[in-house]
Amino acid sequence: MAQTKKKRTRKKRGTQAGNIDSSRRSRPRSRAEAKNQARSGGSGRSRTMQKGDSPPNWRGATVRGLIASGVFVLLLLLLFGRPLVSALIIGAVMLIFYIPAGYYMDLFLWRRRERQRIRARSKG
Repeated sequence: MAQTKKKRTRKKRGTQAGNIDSSRRSRPRSRAEAKNQARSGGSGRSRTMQKGDSPPNWRGATVRGLIASGVFVLLLLLLFGRPLVSALIIGAVMLIFYIPAGYYMDLFLWRRRERQRIRARSKG
């Protein structure tokens, strides 16, 4: 009788030359490697944490403001039945409000995180 389930195959980690790139694997192979990885913060989470480490910028606030005001204009058009011109005017006013408000809110939160990091470093 034919085999019904296909056997699981291991992922091929080597290159064509037969070398295995140890820097690309995510799971440590030994206890010592696991300890080193934990000390250096080599987990996938550290990369996402570093994203919040950069200070806020106006470009990010502008993109977020454009998205938020675009959603606001769509809501005005579809849910509230406003005419296009008045929805766009209100959206432009909201955009003028959203960009600096978003930037300064990000700046406030970033400064608070920085103070917490400084306190944690001085304690530990």
